[in-house]
Amino acid sequence: MLEDLLVSIGNKSNMNLRFCSLGTLAAIVAFFPTAAMAFPVTRLPETSQAVCAGDFQELGIEGSIIIYDANEDKAYEHNPEHNQTAFSPASTFKILNSMIALEAGVIPDDLAILTWDGIERSIPIWNQDYNMRRAFQFSAVWFYQVLARRTGYERMKKLVTAADYGNGNIGDESDIDSFWLGGDLEITPRQQIEFLQRFYRGDLPFAAENIALVKDIMIVEQTPEYTIRAKTGWANTVGWYVGYLERDENVYFFATNIVMRGESDAPHRITVTRRCLASLGVL
Repeated sequence: MLEDLLVSIGNKSNMNLRFCSLGTLAAIVAFFPTAAMAFPVTRLPETSQAVCAGDFQELGIEGSIIIYDANEDKAYEHNPEHNQTAFSPASTFKILNSMIALEAGVIPDDLAILTWDGIERSIPIWNQDYNMRRAFQFSAVWFYQVLARRTGYERMKKLVTAADYGNGNIGDESDIDSFWLGGDLEITPRQQIEFLQRFYRGDLPFAAENIALVKDIMIVEQTPEYTIRAKTGWANTVGWYVGYLERDENVYFFATNIVMRGESDAPHRITVTRRCLASLGVL
């Protein structure tokens, strides 16, 4: 299983990473209790406007994208049938896995260090100690496997179900550190959008400070005009880029899923997403 490290490094120059303590984030949430309450969580409309077919064709990739404009309650899609097909979430599950680990208390915050076990992984930069913030940024699989094992099967199953994430199937106890990596857990692009809506509003079974911390970790780009929070994923031939863009008192949720033929396709997940958002005039 490969990860899109080069994409993470390539985007590093666009990041405005902010290192906040969990206590600081909790105080921010307490002071702005309605910061993410501008619209109700809704199921996506059945009909949508076709977009971005030319971008997929120009990049030579197959797959789909769905973008949901929250204020307008309007969806934009390429390949709607693909958007209703379930796939392994791969490393996009790190969004939920991070909240579960914090909620379960198996790691205290985003800065606590887990020591590398000395096992050489296929991506050299993974072969070092990590905290959650850097492990999320560089998609360090081993770090999140440790968190999942510490959380334990029963607690993980309960919280994945409570979060209403995908099909909710995490396999059996032997799958505790792999169920999201081509295992039994699957989610459709449309379900990714619905989960991200609940995440944005804080409508999940986790403490507000834990949700706020994961939102902070997810920032990949921040300008005076907009903020993008997102996560990539790659397992076997499944490639993801999911998240949301906040701009002008509105939120645009997106889920891109493409067929991965090799490492050269890794940047295309982000490229096609940004092109589609730009074509809608929000980027």
